[in-house]
Amino acid sequence: MNYIMGSVWMVLKGGANALGRFPVSIGSAIAFALVTIIRIQLDWSYQEPYNFLFNCLHWSFALGAIFSLASITAAQSRFNTKRAFWWANIAGVLAIIITFLLLYFLGGQNSLITETRYDVVSILASARVMAVILISFLIFIVLAGHPQEESNFSRSLFMTHKAFFIAAFYGLVIMAGVSGVAGAFQALVYNDMSSKVYMYIGTIAGLLAYTFFVGYFPDFRKGEPHPKREIAQKQPRFIEILFVYILIPIMLALTFVLLAWAAKTILGGMADSSFIVLSSIATAYALVGIWLHIMVTEYDLTLAKFYRKVYPLAALVILAFEAWALIVQLGNSGLKTAEYSFSLLFILTASAAIMLIVLKAKAHLPIIVVTCVLAVFAVMPLVGYYALPVTAQTDRLEKLLVSQEILVDDKIIPAKIEPEKDVKISITDAVDFLAYSENPKLPVWFDEDLAQGDVFLEKLGFEKTWPDYDPGNQGGFLGTSLRLIPEPIDISEYNWVLDPEAFYNESMEGIKVEGSRGLYKVYWTNNTKSGIPNLKIQLDGEVIIEKDLNDYIDRITEKYPPRGGDSLEVNLEDMSLLVESLELRVFLVFNYTEIIIDPAYDDINYWFELNAIYIKEKE
Repeated sequence: MNYIMGSVWMVLKGGANALGRFPVSIGSAIAFALVTIIRIQLDWSYQEPYNFLFNCLHWSFALGAIFSLASITAAQSRFNTKRAFWWANIAGVLAIIITFLLLYFLGGQNSLITETRYDVVSILASARVMAVILISFLIFIVLAGHPQEESNFSRSLFMTHKAFFIAAFYGLVIMAGVSGVAGAFQALVYNDMSSKVYMYIGTIAGLLAYTFFVGYFPDFRKGEPHPKREIAQKQPRFIEILFVYILIPIMLALTFVLLAWAAKTILGGMADSSFIVLSSIATAYALVGIWLHIMVTEYDLTLAKFYRKVYPLAALVILAFEAWALIVQLGNSGLKTAEYSFSLLFILTASAAIMLIVLKAKAHLPIIVVTCVLAVFAVMPLVGYYALPVTAQTDRLEKLLVSQEILVDDKIIPAKIEPEKDVKISITDAVDFLAYSENPKLPVWFDEDLAQGDVFLEKLGFEKTWPDYDPGNQGGFLGTSLRLIPEPIDISEYNWVLDPEAFYNESMEGIKVEGSRGLYKVYWTNNTKSGIPNLKIQLDGEVIIEKDLNDYIDRITEKYPPRGGDSLEVNLEDMSLLVESLELRVFLVFNYTEIIIDPAYDDINYWFELNAIYIKEKE
């Protein structure tokens, strides 16, 4: 018990000392929490106009917390002077200010894709901030691994993991305990307590957890004794068992599985393999394997030594086959975001495996350098993840259109002869990618509305086409997702319009409409056994219309077969259903429809967002 209490006291004391050792980092975390509390307090209608401002502040304070962690560690471990310490803190403050100004004045975006009335922080701006945060955090871990006589990168990385999990544990305990007290207070004393209280508790618990995380680290001041460092870096016996006797055997077993896949690939090819699945497995294997290699660097156990020798070689063999898969994929669909991301990860993991073979423990710092370089490369102009795939897909689409005589002298002309199915699929794929890319630099001949089904048909002369559904492909989810293009709807002939929001309150009793024939009751049921909504209308208690959406589903899935990718914007014809009886003409309009298929479990889910129901009483 005394040991446990001593550990708790050490963590709490470290959290209190963190403010003195890393003032800007803790201050940034406090500011981040305050912005979060303000956002919780404000309802969305009040918060929306300031949402962009709040996001800019959140990103700025998040970067400031990690950047100042690295800058202060650099100042303390390299110089250990008051002047260097204050300059490091000033650098953290400047990083916050500069990041905020860049985001607020240059990082805003307002597009149809985001469906917002106000500016939002663009995905690219967020990615660039995340790259800086990642680099700052890696630099902090490297700096925390000095001086060499007391530490190294492997020990520093473990110390960071240890600090994170201890802080997370304390944070979760605080959140669970205080939330339990709040729940008891709500149940027994004040039933009308706002649910926002739990959000406040979660925010404060997160702040305390970050404080515990920073406070767990030892004093990094140069030339002074660091008695806490040895304790922080020490790996308990159960960690050694976890790494050597559990994780290493699992990684070796996975290595044999992937090598077997490589042998199968040599014999049977990759025709039936999903690139996304294969690349995800291989990338996860390589990254986790490198991490584990670093964590067991100093182990003298036989199994650890065997893993350190075998893993880099096996990783190179597996990555070689993934390179082959990448080349095949590029030949089929060109460079897109998934292929671009895998290419960077391939460079990182392959170079890391080679360096681990050649340099062994000395490879850790070069691996970090390569990681930082690739993080910067991924968000640079012209060659970043948002630019290079767009350039590649533009070239691909241009060649396809020119080959079919659809693009002539930088002008699109509808196809005189409908292209073959494979060509139509490739053109549809490229058009959708370019149309939904963020801030793409597109050629003058590319219509911004070309992804819309009716515009695509009008401009190119054929309908959008996707690959046929392959039941044997267990690679992930397939689906049909459609969004209604904003356009006028002629409702002059209809007598009533029903707001779908009313069904949430009146679903059991139905919405009552008084007509010349009598009293109508309209029911819209979402929670049916099949998951497909049902429309039922009664006239004076007698059912005159009862219609599910099966016919509508058949219609849209025939035109838009289930596939992967983003949702499509379509016109009113595809987002409406007409139902008639002797008494009524009913017109249903949908904002959004989605049908998601999980081939692995033969599971289908439906979602229909109703815009309105228009009703006309026949004479």
